[in-house]
Amino acid sequence: MSQKDKSRFVSLMTKNAYAMILAGGRGSRLYQLTDWRAKPAVPFGGKFRIIDFVLSNCVNSGIRRIGVATQYKSHSLLQHIQRGWSFLNGKFGEFIDVLPAQQWMQESWYTGTADAVFQNLDILRDTDPEYVLILAGDHVYKMDYGKLMAFHVEKNADMTVACIEVPIGEAKAFGVMGVNAETRVVSFTEKPANPPSIPGKPELALASMGIYVFNTKFLCEQLIRDADDPTSTHDFGKDIIPWIVKHGKAVAHRFAKSCVRSNLEREPYWRDVGTVDAYWEANLDLCDTLPSLDLYSQEWPIWTYSEVSPPAKFVHDDNTRRGSAVSSLVSGGCIVSGGHVRRSLLFTGVHVHSYTKVEEAVIMPYVDIGQYARLSKVVIDRGVRIPNGLVVGDDPVLDAKRFRRTDSGICLITQPMIDALPAK
Repeated sequence: MSQKDKSRFVSLMTKNAYAMILAGGRGSRLYQLTDWRAKPAVPFGGKFRIIDFVLSNCVNSGIRRIGVATQYKSHSLLQHIQRGWSFLNGKFGEFIDVLPAQQWMQESWYTGTADAVFQNLDILRDTDPEYVLILAGDHVYKMDYGKLMAFHVEKNADMTVACIEVPIGEAKAFGVMGVNAETRVVSFTEKPANPPSIPGKPELALASMGIYVFNTKFLCEQLIRDADDPTSTHDFGKDIIPWIVKHGKAVAHRFAKSCVRSNLEREPYWRDVGTVDAYWEANLDLCDTLPSLDLYSQEWPIWTYSEVSPPAKFVHDDNTRRGSAVSSLVSGGCIVSGGHVRRSLLFTGVHVHSYTKVEEAVIMPYVDIGQYARLSKVVIDRGVRIPNGLVVGDDPVLDAKRFRRTDSGICLITQPMIDALPAK
């Protein structure tokens, strides 16, 4: 098959696909960051939300029939999708359906990842796709789903699982696969205590990315079978995949074969930003001279809702008060007024006042940082007002008493924590 014919073949597949994005999770390991928003709605990268990455992957791959299953505190997520993703044109069969648990199939909320799809079977059947992609809405990566689908068809699989290689010590947090020489999955264990290694690579395990491709008819059959099983937890990783491994044909697709990389990106980039440490680290990755994730490439743009805001502004330039930012990302509407910012990421509308030092910080929209503050290794939630003279990062014991401090020393700061500080 020529490259032109192959591209046409992939284009037909993606046009005949429906993407179901599972975006209902809380993300409890992010603690207060998800008190009032679902994990996929958490801001990321200066102007995006986490869910923008999977949605952009769909649109850039040519998959423009999308469902987003929501549940936990979804208001900000729904608002973001309405404002930022309304450019899909229904006249051409393009759409994003927001799918809260409507209890059409049964009187319950979504009880598991498989149940979230099962409860929307009527919508799936009305759309009548040939293929269904099941996607997690809370990971950061760039991937061409067309290449994944072409692999699925080539292998004549009932189900294809996208996977990454992870260090064996970290594999306990994933669903781990064993595969044969033909990439067929011969075993699958969700979060195993003793993960099996990759043959020939004893230090690595093959982990599921939470990305699955199904032939639609087969998926519907499996969801109905699973829903009728009273012993099932109705979860893809715990129930659906292990059953298919035993009774059907599941194959593993390595992320390296379908990831999208610019010339700047040295390795395939995929992150689960589900902890405060991982979230902080992934955001600061973007500040590197050669970032692990390139947001500037126009070959695979990350789409989002962009607020109308003025340019970032840096004011005052004398020896004691100079507005500056080094090795940092500074979004529109920010004002650095006589303060210094180093290796930090400032979202829209952040105001850094005079004589303040900010270092290795992730600062969400509309945070106001008072004068003479010193902040290091922090994640600051949206809209927080940092008082004059606050110091974070010097005294681990004091920081842990006042804020949410991780074992690696990252402090999460929210407005209720600031309000609870003793008055000076």
